[in-house]
Amino acid sequence: MTIPLEATGTIASAEVVARLRQALGERVFLDSARLAEAQADKSGQVSAHPPLCVIEATSTADVAEVLRIAHETKTPVVTRGGGSGLAGGAIAGAGEIVLSLARMNRIIEISRDDRWAVVEAGVINHDLNTAAKEQGLWFAPDPASRQWSTIGGNIATNAGGLLCVKYGVTREAVLDMTVVLAGGEIMTLGHRTVKGVTGYDLSSLMVGSEGTLGVITEARVALKPLDTNPVWTISGTATDIDLATRAVQETISRGRQPAILELMDERSVAHIANYHGATDSAPGSARLIAQTDGAAAEDEAHAIAALWRECGLEVEVGKDREDLIDFRRSMHPAMEAVGTVLIEDIAVPRSQLGAMFAAIREIEHEFDVEIPTVAHAGDGNLHPNFIYSGAEVPPHIWAAAEALFHRAIALGGTLTGEHGVGLLKRQWMMDEIGQPLWDLQWQIKKLFDPHGILNPGKVFDPQSVNSSPPS
Repeated sequence: MTIPLEATGTIASAEVVARLRQALGERVFLDSARLAEAQADKSGQVSAHPPLCVIEATSTADVAEVLRIAHETKTPVVTRGGGSGLAGGAIAGAGEIVLSLARMNRIIEISRDDRWAVVEAGVINHDLNTAAKEQGLWFAPDPASRQWSTIGGNIATNAGGLLCVKYGVTREAVLDMTVVLAGGEIMTLGHRTVKGVTGYDLSSLMVGSEGTLGVITEARVALKPLDTNPVWTISGTATDIDLATRAVQETISRGRQPAILELMDERSVAHIANYHGATDSAPGSARLIAQTDGAAAEDEAHAIAALWRECGLEVEVGKDREDLIDFRRSMHPAMEAVGTVLIEDIAVPRSQLGAMFAAIREIEHEFDVEIPTVAHAGDGNLHPNFIYSGAEVPPHIWAAAEALFHRAIALGGTLTGEHGVGLLKRQWMMDEIGQPLWDLQWQIKKLFDPHGILNPGKVFDPQSVNSSPPS
């Protein structure tokens, strides 16, 4: 899909670029390859026109200088990390400065005593974990994109992943952060201490703000002690999705605590098996995968396995069976091998997981579309995948996605569990949060960003902004 993004600057582009080059020199790029890369992300969406320039910042001071110039010239800025977003949150268009933090990739400090790491925003999630493990520690947020996504991007979207059911999302791991505000002011938000309630929690406000309130350049994130106990994996096959969702609910309601609890519907299982060149061992069946860790991992695994058997699943249990987890992690490349995919990201209360899968089946039938779906079942976060052909998302796919969003909201759920709103979901945000809360959030946005230069057009639908300005 080609997305038109309008420039909002008032100063001539050549003058803005000249000022940026005077201040940042060779860190300002105008070559077509870099500009084209910034027009897209992993969502499959592309902006209609290339941005003004790409700046590869190497320090917080660089970021502050860029934002001072942007603020003075009212030139929009799109902050970008690894470009792995799935909601169009880092796509740039005409007249916009792309502020890349990819080169700000230093791990500044790892403290064993305080169990934290201080990192720049461009540090790759996987690289932080590799360094932390050398100190007997690890970073819990575990998005599927951890091999290439950045810590800054994880914070900007409050990323989650497979381990959320036990260890929470990125917000729980952030202690403090360095943020550059729209006018170039540098601030530290949050606390080094485990506890801290002095003043408003602006650090948590920044988490998940998708670059619309400020630019996060560094963060102090909590680490956990590395567990040396064996990890146990449970795999269950269900003849239908209702059995699988019932097993999920029983697992939670009976107090079991897996580290991972993932559900793949029958369409997902078939596509992943085909991707690996294997025959699906139980055609037409859904698959439930859990993993346990810690000192009681083996006992917990066998307790979960017994519970699933009570629910009617065929179950196997094994130690160090990462092949089963890798099967689940293969969902994205398996979908890309089938065709073009719109990957969605709704979440519902765990008790409504079965109802949401039933709604997805109904939407498939109504719109004649295949929607293979996987779920971080332990926290009710589903990833429906809309398969289509061609570069543009067809109208019937958007119609099916809209029906999906409305059903999720009706079940007490949300438009996005971890990918963010970005460009893709902004038009439905008011359907979830309502006018009064929408207006309050827009006022917060204007307080932090009075000229509207930070990631304009993302999260907030311009039509809603124009039709309902806050008083």
